[in-house]
Amino acid sequence: MPKPIAIGSDDAGYQLKEALKAYLESAGYAVLDYGSGSPDPVDYPDVALTVARAVARGEHDRAVLVCGTGIGMSIAANKVPGVYAALAHDAYSAAKARSSNNAQILTLGARIVAPELAKTLLDVWLKTEFGGGVSARKVDKIRAAESDLVSGPHRE
Repeated sequence: MPKPIAIGSDDAGYQLKEALKAYLESAGYAVLDYGSGSPDPVDYPDVALTVARAVARGEHDRAVLVCGTGIGMSIAANKVPGVYAALAHDAYSAAKARSSNNAQILTLGARIVAPELAKTLLDVWLKTEFGGGVSARKVDKIRAAESDLVSGPHRE
């Protein structure tokens, strides 16, 4: 059985997150909502880091994070070693986030992307698999650099 898709937002992304959650559930996906549970203010790093850590622990293979622009969620989630979050505003970027970069987390900007486009981006991203090939070599270099950073100071 596939792992549930994690979803989370700050207050700016709350309405889009709710729409995407309903969309995913109607398509038969299991979804685990990490909040925000309302449009009340919440800091995006709190949600992004919680979701990214759950992905890093293997609790989810995929996750979606929504804030006003998608930028803050992407920056915060990418601080967790082993997690690759990618911001997409168009179908090509959503596909490449998976096929070339093996991104487990898609970040979206609720103030940038309309709900119907967000659903399209989500569909494209979910249906795209990592292509491997020359992209695998590049992702491996990122993973190696990440490993160096986690194991201690590195000087060249």
